[in-house]
Amino acid sequence: MHTPNSRSLTRRQLLAGTAAASLGLVVTARTRTAYGKAKKVSKFITIAHSVNTAVYAPHLVAEAMGFFKDEGLGITFVIPGGGARVAQVVAGRQVGYAEGDSSHPLKISEKGKPSVMLYGTDTRCSYANILVRKDLWDAGLNTVEKLATMKRPGGEPRIIAATRIGSGTWLYGNYVLDQFKVNGKRVNEQVKWIGGGGTRTMLGGLKSGQFDAIMAVPVWMETAIEGGYGKALFDVSSTASWNQVFGANIPTTVGFALKETVEEDPSVTQGYVTAVYRAMQWMKGRDPEAVYGAIGPKYMAEFKKADVVHEIKYYQAIFNYDLIIPPKDFAAAKKVWVPRATKRDWAYDEVVDMRYVEQAMKA
Repeated sequence: MHTPNSRSLTRRQLLAGTAAASLGLVVTARTRTAYGKAKKVSKFITIAHSVNTAVYAPHLVAEAMGFFKDEGLGITFVIPGGGARVAQVVAGRQVGYAEGDSSHPLKISEKGKPSVMLYGTDTRCSYANILVRKDLWDAGLNTVEKLATMKRPGGEPRIIAATRIGSGTWLYGNYVLDQFKVNGKRVNEQVKWIGGGGTRTMLGGLKSGQFDAIMAVPVWMETAIEGGYGKALFDVSSTASWNQVFGANIPTTVGFALKETVEEDPSVTQGYVTAVYRAMQWMKGRDPEAVYGAIGPKYMAEFKKADVVHEIKYYQAIFNYDLIIPPKDFAAAKKVWVPRATKRDWAYDEVVDMRYVEQAMKA
């Protein structure tokens, strides 16, 4: 069961008002920091990520291991079922902080809500994988190009699902398909994108034939392949495939917040980032089984243990443990962001703030 300070809220519950104001509720419980100093849990905050999978293990571990409490923070997770929705609740200040695709703070900023990336958790986009229905694979749809050449019955384009139109899965899927051409046109121009939602609806839609392919995090791939209804069409765990399409490290998943949230209470921001930093250090080199023990039964019980352990091991290989977003990686990511996510060529210092990570590293 979730504790009161770490319960999860759906977007519907959040909008209905069951989540308190994200930065204002004072509670009185006491704890100690990691350095032995007595500290009040003085702030209650809501934090968001789209779905409970190992890509967001930094959030989940920080809660499960008590690192947020150590920093004086009581937290509630908001799980709205899509990265675009995470961006919406951040922009509306319905949550204080979030982990999600690095394009989201750019989109929010472009719409007049200045936002910043506070840290980066990975170097490779784990949800740029394309998973196709096995029956289509068996019928010959075994390359990305064939998404364009093997039409649906009646000549309709193949249907690909992202968690939501505008989400990170949609953004990276568009980028991947833009890199392949058939008959002088990009494959991306010859398919139909739809929003597929969260784990159950994405996998259910693939299995039922509603979707021809989906963008998939590793545990979805494991589940569908093991279940006999999916095959990997594009797999980012292949270095050759990644380099063919992306060619460099990219800060894909980041922690972000509105600038006004960061500036309103720097101590809360520091506590949030420090807790995530400690979570990353805890996971570094740790047996995936131990990581699973901390977060799997509580947050990912709908998946088989073996699939979650495999996913954790996958992320441990691509996690960015120091959380720093280097300027060169930021520059490499612009080819994905511009113009798909934002029309503006953002400068590093406009939308990246590494001060809190740097302070966490000194603690």
